[in-house]
Parts: sequence; C-alpha cells; structure tokens
Amino acid sequence: MNEQLWSSALVTAFLAVLVPALVLLLSGRGGPKRPTATKLDVYECGITPEVDARRRFSAKFYLVAILFVLFDIEVAFLIPWSVVFRDLAASGVAVLGQMALFLGVLVVGLVYVVRKGALTWE
Repeated sequence: MNEQLWSSALVTAFLAVLVPALVLLLSGRGGPKRPTATKLDVYECGITPEVDARRRFSAKFYLVAILFVLFDIEVAFLIPWSVVFRDLAASGVAVLGQMALFLGVLVVGLVYVVRKGALTWE
C-alpha cells in the first residue's frame, strides 16, 4: 500500500512539472514574433496612460486594506459559531458570553481605528 502511494505521488509530481513545462515550451515556439513599438507599448484598457504606473500611493490605501482583512477575519469566526449556536447553547450562557467578549474586543478596535482617523479621507 505504501509503495503504491509513493508511486502515485511521484507520477503526479512528474506530470505537474512536465505539463506546464511543455505548455510554456510550445507556446514560446509556436507563434510568430513580430515586436513593434505599438505592441510593446503599455496598454491600459485602450487608453493612453496619463501617469506612471509606478507612482507612490498614500499609505491610507494599505491601511484600509489591512483593516478590511482584520475585520473580515471576524466573519471567519462568527459564521461557524452562528451555525452551531443551538448545539452550543445547551452548555449555558458561557458560550454567549465568550462571543460577546469577542465582539466587544472588535468593537473596541473599531472605535480605536475611527478615533485615530484611519478611515477618514482628505
């Protein structure tokens, strides 16, 4: 059984390397290559670029993204908890208190973020 598992894993790993390598090799060799200035120019939805794509962005964009991920993770804990709430409710008020504590910490964090002005835009 163990030998069969290893041989299957090796065949899968071999194919996982071989197939993409063949696709890259064939796509690189297959089509005609006639590079022109127009083909090599930057393309943004058919519109001539107005500014350099490598310009600096405000740190607010990154801060909002991090805050979104942070508060979005709460859903990863809240949804499964709410699905099994009826089964957990038999163990008493402790389960409800634990979730209230979790949500309280999140609300305190949100209030802190709002007071610091992290979500205000100029």
